[in-house]
Amino acid sequence: MTAADDVFGQSPGASTDDVARLAGVGIATVFRHFATKTELLEAVLTLRLERIRDRALELAGSDDPGPAFFEFFTQVVSESASKLAIAEALTAAGAAAGEEAREAGRGMREAFSGLLTAAQKAGAVRADAEMPEVYALLIGASRGATAAKLDPETRDRMLALIYDGLKPRR
Repeated sequence: MTAADDVFGQSPGASTDDVARLAGVGIATVFRHFATKTELLEAVLTLRLERIRDRALELAGSDDPGPAFFEFFTQVVSESASKLAIAEALTAAGAAAGEEAREAGRGMREAFSGLLTAAQKAGAVRADAEMPEVYALLIGASRGATAAKLDPETRDRMLALIYDGLKPRR
């Protein structure tokens, strides 16, 4: 699974042969576990979304919810290129995310909502920023950073501007 995550995260047009080669196994081994490339892509996307959700849940236990919220936001945007490449590969294979991936995505959004609420209660994020618009900022920043191929320094400056807008007015 790690090989598939690496291969498809770098190139939406990658093949199952590339996955097998990186994993050091034969193509038959890949297909023994996943009958189609689409099934493999769905499994990789689900795994990615579950990891993101788990990270949000881990950060939700933080004693300092403000930095935890912003750390999560930064991590999602920083890792967005490879996640979007996997989703793009799934679309190119003529499929949409399956139920497991959709469920993992819902779990990730719920965990993000919890981080947002905790950060607001701590006074680190403005109280009038509601989940739909903050989630749209997360998605927009992720897609924008990926589409523009922002270098880390530029991406961080973009995030600083977003974070300034999310912080309470003094």
